[in-house]
Order: sequence, then C-alpha cells, then structure tokens
Amino acid sequence: MSKRNDLHRRNLLKITALGASGLALGGGARAAPAYPAPTEVDTGSVEEGRIRFPNWRAPADTPSGPPSAPLPPSERVGFAIVGLGRLSLEELLPAFAECKKAKPVALVSGSPEKLKAVARQYGISERACYDYAGFDRIRDNPEIKAVYIVLPNAMHREFVKRAAAAGKHVLCEKPMATSSADARAMVAACEKAAVKLMVAYRIQYETYNRRLERLVRDKTFGRLLGISATNVQTVAENGVDQWRHKVAMAGGGSLPDIGLYCLNTARFLTGEEPVEVFAWSISPPNDPRFAEVEETVSFQLRFPSNVVANCLTSYGGRDDKHQRLNFEKAVVDMANAYSYVGQRMTVTSREGDATSRDEVVLKPKNQFAAEIDHMAACVLQNRKPRTPGEEGVQDHVLMEAIYESARTGAPVKLKAPDKPDAFRGPPLPNEG
Repeated sequence: MSKRNDLHRRNLLKITALGASGLALGGGARAAPAYPAPTEVDTGSVEEGRIRFPNWRAPADTPSGPPSAPLPPSERVGFAIVGLGRLSLEELLPAFAECKKAKPVALVSGSPEKLKAVARQYGISERACYDYAGFDRIRDNPEIKAVYIVLPNAMHREFVKRAAAAGKHVLCEKPMATSSADARAMVAACEKAAVKLMVAYRIQYETYNRRLERLVRDKTFGRLLGISATNVQTVAENGVDQWRHKVAMAGGGSLPDIGLYCLNTARFLTGEEPVEVFAWSISPPNDPRFAEVEETVSFQLRFPSNVVANCLTSYGGRDDKHQRLNFEKAVVDMANAYSYVGQRMTVTSREGDATSRDEVVLKPKNQFAAEIDHMAACVLQNRKPRTPGEEGVQDHVLMEAIYESARTGAPVKLKAPDKPDAFRGPPLPNEG
C-alpha cells in the first residue's frame, strides 16, 4: 500500500471513530459533534441593532463593507410615485428593491391601463392608484408619507403644492421647475405646510462623485484650478414631439435637462457659488427640434476661489458624460460622471521620477436608491435634506444668468454667499 493511500485510510478511521463516539447510549441518537467554538471574526456581533464583523483581511487587501441593514417593511417610508414615464419605470421603481428605508405604496398616472399594469407588477393596491384629477385624495392614505414627483418640468410646481397641501413630504425631480419664481413658490408652499422638500440631485448621492468631493474639500492634491464638464447626447429626428422640446413644458433645452448636471456638480464639488458666468447658446437653423429650445450651450463659471468650470451641454453630440478636475498636484478624470451607472475615476500624478495613472475602484451603489433612502431617513429622523428646495432655486437663478449671458454676449456677475454649501442641508451621514 502506498504512503498516500495509507494516510487516507488512517484519516478515514479517525473520522469514523469520531462519529461512533457521538452515539448516545440510548435509542441510537447521535449527540452533537464537539466542533470548535466559532470566533467573532466569523459570527460578528450585534451593536445597536446592526450586525458588525471585524475586518478579516490583511492590510494589503481592501476591507469589506458592513452588511446591509434594511428596515423591516412595516417601518419603511411609503412613497407615491407621481408620473409613470420612462424614468419611473426604468429606474425609480426598480431602485426601490435596493432601498433600505423606503417602499412604493401608491402610483399616480393619467393612463388607467398603465396604472393597472404597474400596480400589478409591484403589488400595489388598486385603492392606492390615483389619476391626476383625484391626486388630492392621497391625503386620506396614511401609508403615503412622501411623494416623488416625476412629471414634465412645468407640472412640478402644481403637484408639489398639491402634495404639500395634502400633508405629504416631497421629493421632486430636477430641474425643480421652469423658473426661479416657480421654484421659490414651491419652497414657500412646503414651508407653510411644514413638510420637507428635496430635489433629486442624484449625483450628490453617487459614490464616485462623493469621493471626488472629499478630494476637493480636503485639498488632497493641493489647490483645485479648474473643472471641465461635458454632458451631451443626441435626440431622434422625431424628437420634436417630445415635451422636452416645448419651452412651455421644459423651460429650456439641453441646459436645464442635462447641462444642469455640469452646473450643480461643479457647485457641489467646490461648495462654492459662482461670482460670474459667461455663455454661448447655439442651435442648428431650420431644425424643428430646436425651434423653441436650444440644442447646445457652452458656459463658464468663475468661483470665489478662482476655480473656473468650463461646461458643455448639447442634444446634438454622441452620448458623453465626462468630468475632469485639474489640481495643483494631480489630474482626476471621471468617465460616465453623470451616467446612471459605469462611473470610473483615474488619478494622474507624480510617483518619484515617474508619472502614475491609477484607477480608483469603489463599490457602486444605485444612485436612485441612495437619494430615495436619504429622503426617507430625513422623514424618519426629522432632518433637512442635503439637497433641499433652496438648492434647486439657486440652480434656476444661475441658469437664468447663463441664458442672459448667451442672449447679450456679456458676462453676468453674481453675488456669492460667504459660507460653503450655502443652499444645502447638513452633510450626509453614513446612512448604511
């Protein structure tokens, strides 16, 4: 017999003997084997209702994050989704599956067939389905704590005010409205009704952009000199029939729709407000898609620290959502910076006598789930949202200045607040 087979036979005899020793004296039942006691590294511990594990990896490896800690369904904040268009059906309702503090409990739509189909898909009661005329009946549904307004821009003011009058907290899609005047009226209505108003600036809740904010604010790479931001995409030739190409419904073209990401993100990353803007607006002649709204806007923002942001937005170029930050000691590039998924971050800097280009890899999170859960946390804990209505008002003030500069061909000077994050709520806690 070979040494290997002999070792295998002896090990088998040991296992058999261990099993035999576990036989009880009566009834032939086996006693539990005497396994070694597990350690806390394997089992974790419960602290304040959350499961926590000690790090089991050596310093060379990235530690794993804490386990998910969702609230029980009965304790989650119930949302009514107002408007069942592409964004609601492709992104928002699916995102609730990744939420930990929120759940969909009601739907609002002008299409009875769509209401019935979507309610069935998500297990929402027919009694919790409303048309626009009967929207005010949401006041009688105690399950609804908040509404998410996902309607054409011009309808935001009406439905935010109606939701506030019904006593419901409001999460409103961006842009907040079609003018700063409407946006201010929405803030006033929610203040009067003592309900919270949050604007859905998902980028401020996205993992990579939040990391980039820390790099800017902490001066990790020294002084920030400039930001280059591009958000462009194309529109089909039959796009003229879309509401986004009607100025009365959209308030503008590429600027309030996708250029707003460049504008708001530059403000969010720096924590500053522009003191000067300069812009150009361009549309192809005789193109019916741009008879009422602009195709392309190029604009510059100058901040009090003299950071300059160069931004380009358009409905006429192949999809590109790129962001670059030039620091004193590094260059940070972000591909897909404003996309729903696929963000990537590279840092170019000096490493000894060489140039290094390193990719920062973070665990992605669903941006829509993150913003919805933040709103839910603010409702549960009575906190002001990080992106309240005032944040949306300021973007409208700045977009109006951009349009004014493009119209006159002259820069527009602005007065900036003397404190950082002047229009935002408290910094984001770790909401798990």
